[in-house]
Amino acid sequence: MVRLMDTIGGLWELVWLAVRTGYKPQNAYWKWRRETAFGTDSLTGISRIERWRAILEFGRWIYRLKRGR
Repeated sequence: MVRLMDTIGGLWELVWLAVRTGYKPQNAYWKWRRETAFGTDSLTGISRIERWRAILEFGRWIYRLKRGR
């Protein structure tokens, strides 16, 4: 149950981050975020599923960090 709540909260945090930054994949913040998370050659390094798992884990981490867990 805790993991489900962390996942829902993580998705919320990711959506909220996208809204606050005016999500456009080519803006400077998102380019920087992608390069620091996955490297400059992010498209060949890991599979799409692995990338989404990493992004979701980042969202969960933000959620837990804000909740003090």
